[in-house]
Amino acid sequence: MSASVTSRALDLLGAFDPDHRALSLSSLARRAGMPLATAHRLVGELHKWGALARLESGDYVIGRRVWDLGLLAPVQAGLRQAASPFLHDLYGATLATVHLAVRDGCEVLYVDRLSGHVSVPVVSKVGSRLPMHATGVGKVLLAYAPEHVRLEVLGRLNRVTPYTITQPARLLEQLRRVRAEGFATTGEEMSLGACSVAVPVRGPAGEVVAALGMVVPDLRRERARLVSALQVATQGISRVLSSGQWK
Repeated sequence: MSASVTSRALDLLGAFDPDHRALSLSSLARRAGMPLATAHRLVGELHKWGALARLESGDYVIGRRVWDLGLLAPVQAGLRQAASPFLHDLYGATLATVHLAVRDGCEVLYVDRLSGHVSVPVVSKVGSRLPMHATGVGKVLLAYAPEHVRLEVLGRLNRVTPYTITQPARLLEQLRRVRAEGFATTGEEMSLGACSVAVPVRGPAGEVVAALGMVVPDLRRERARLVSALQVATQGISRVLSSGQWK
């Protein structure tokens, strides 16, 4: 059965990823697995609609209209709206980089971020996806994820830095502690020179719907204070989510 026009157009949009943000027409066709002539026609229609934009170099990038539509998704419009005041309060109290993230399959999807004043290497961006086992917010989300998700993540513990946890037993013990203590930490596991701490954000039924975290240079002296600040913020977010004001 031949692919529909819609599925082919989606294949073209799916050709973009964090490592391929700008693509030539021939690269789009190759990555989408379709003839150049077909790609040329569909890319023209996507460009006209605003799903793709064309750079001066001739390469194509995701268009503004796709971004505008993405902002209407509940994970963006709802959760971000509910959490935004508390993220700003948290940032104001700590001046640290603050993250709001959700689980997307077996990865962490960052839905909001406020950059801190302290110079700390941070690789996350709004809309970016990172490994769950190497990030604070990821460990929180993994601790409360379905069993099949944990098994899949445990089967591919790639080393990002020399400090990334790659032993399944050690990570499982950390996840157990996350559930027992209510927070997760990392020490230079995603970026050298950066530590993180994160706590769960719970929805109306008590389910974990997101994770809130901060990135700092060192956690040894400030961990208790930062965990407390994060928990106060998540309690506020949870109240808003439970009230239904965010929908």
